Amino acid sequence: MAWVFLFIAALFEISWATGLKYTHGFTKLWPSVLTITAVVTSLVLLALAVRSIPVGTGYAIWTGIGAAGTATLGMILFGEPVSAGRLFFLCMIVGGVIGLKFTT
Repeated sequence: MAWVFLFIAALFEISWATGLKYTHGFTKLWPSVLTITAVVTSLVLLALAVRSIPVGTGYAIWTGIGAAGTATLGMILFGEPVSAGRLFFLCMIVGGVIGLKFTT
């Protein structure tokens, strides 16, 4: 169950990191409320996950999924640059996350 919590926590991390763009510096009420809710949910689920997953592994996977997912959504939603180098290094992050999962 801890791995499920960790994966869902990472999805909420993607949500809040992406949501930051929509808050316009926390000047928009509902995007700000949703973003703050996603932050709290993400951290609570991460805390539950690292009760049985090593904290270093859990945190690295949480941030890796969050970083790769947020960067991907940035390219899709906000027209951020897509380049071979960027895609390669995003794949490296995903590979590191998969490697940590299989070695823990």
